Amino acid sequence: MSAMAIKHMVVFNLHAGKDTPEAEAFLRESAEELAAIPGVEQFEVFRQVSAKTNYDYGFSMFFANQAAYDAYNVHPVHTQYVAERWVKEVSRFQEIDLTKFE
Repeated sequence: MSAMAIKHMVVFNLHAGKDTPEAEAFLRESAEELAAIPGVEQFEVFRQVSAKTNYDYGFSMFFANQAAYDAYNVHPVHTQYVAERWVKEVSRFQEIDLTKFE
């Protein structure tokens, strides 16, 4: 499995609400911090438009393999981000990690 690419996605809501200046700053600053971590590819930020879910935003990123994903999870920038930003500013979330079906 270590050679399989991983698509990591998370959908979430913020305590600051949707489309607020605080939310916009969170999204922008999160993208800058997380996309710069080695191994993160194709980092994207999304705004939810479906009426079928009650999550407001999403992040998506790609890792070339399990080792890159594991390194991201323990990288100091990521762990600090989770402790100092994510835990405090995100009110609820769901994450999913997918590999391509072949």
